[in-house]
Amino acid sequence: MGMVNNYLNQIRHEFASQSLDLESVEDNPINQLEKWITEAVDSQLLEPNAMSVSTVSTNGEPTSRVVYLRGLDDKGLRFYTNYLSRKGQDVESHHQVALLFFHAELERQVRVNGRIEKLSEEESDAYFNARPVESKLGAWASEQSQEIASRQTLKNRLEEFRQKFSDDVPRPPHWGGYLVVPHRMEFWQGRPARLHDRMVYTLEEASNWTLKRLAP
Repeated sequence: MGMVNNYLNQIRHEFASQSLDLESVEDNPINQLEKWITEAVDSQLLEPNAMSVSTVSTNGEPTSRVVYLRGLDDKGLRFYTNYLSRKGQDVESHHQVALLFFHAELERQVRVNGRIEKLSEEESDAYFNARPVESKLGAWASEQSQEIASRQTLKNRLEEFRQKFSDDVPRPPHWGGYLVVPHRMEFWQGRPARLHDRMVYTLEEASNWTLKRLAP
């Protein structure tokens, strides 16, 4: 452990490539996030839509995991999952979540706090129907977050549902989308001497966002 700790303490990176200021950012944080994701895509970053989702259980224990952002508009941020998973159970009791995007190559991160709610069945159906057949079958085969005896259990269940549905796979009732409606979004840009740029948007009312710079 000592060698690992020594190595970790020696890691240093000088941030110098970009800047962020009150004059250059968008008035709306959703537009700013869209801009940064587009730049991450153009820079050919690996999985630029990956984000960490943090939830809180009924006993107050926080949990984080990485999912993919699958939609972004004025209403909020969308992702899809198994409603019976641990995160699905968490958000049934605690409707506030935190999201985190980290684009290391661009020295950027975005923090999002907001309220989570289920998407309509119509919107979940539309997304599910556009997925590859194997992904659709996987949604049926995996009882997410439940204990299984082995990987073979998953393979067996996959084949069972393949035989049952063939290529006409309906959306499982326990699978669908979530919308995260943000009320706070922070954009972080790495800068030299650890004097990083931090811009935070806070929703005051309706779609009225205030913007402030924070000390790093």
